[in-house]
Amino acid sequence: MDRNDSFREFVAGHQQALMRTAYLLTGDPHLAEDLLQSVLLKVLRRWSGLSRVEHPEAYARKALVNQYISWRRMRRTTAELSSAAPPERPYSSEDSTLVRVVMRQALLRLPPRQRAVIVLRYYEDRTERETAELLSCSVGTVKSQAHYALAKLRELAPDLAPKLAELESDVREGQR
Repeated sequence: MDRNDSFREFVAGHQQALMRTAYLLTGDPHLAEDLLQSVLLKVLRRWSGLSRVEHPEAYARKALVNQYISWRRMRRTTAELSSAAPPERPYSSEDSTLVRVVMRQALLRLPPRQRAVIVLRYYEDRTERETAELLSCSVGTVKSQAHYALAKLRELAPDLAPKLAELESDVREGQR
């Protein structure tokens, strides 16, 4: 199997999971595709060395998070996209589809590092140690960023406070 075949196999096996992470980070399907494409190009350039590594997906995921944070830093110097506050909602917070929409809107308003922690810890169900390794920071930083992010989400989406309180208690107890 040549280099290109092994890379195609890697992409076929991991593209969906990486795309989901990219979408959760960016909140936009088109930006997520751009992000993933730029990261996969970087991975391809280093593939000959990475294909011998036990977990090339970990490298790709870390590159994805780092590229996203880098993009956000660059966007900060240009115009930010504005979003209107969600309208008053006449629905029950128990409706799972609407809860996901509200959570996504609140998630998009978090700073990049906090959003990355929430996505890795709770959407991808990574441990604190794995999240710290992917973000190149300490476990303590992951814990504090998760704490601040959950507090901010509770403020941005008060209807979700009970669900977020469960997550925060898990963070305090170290269960997740």
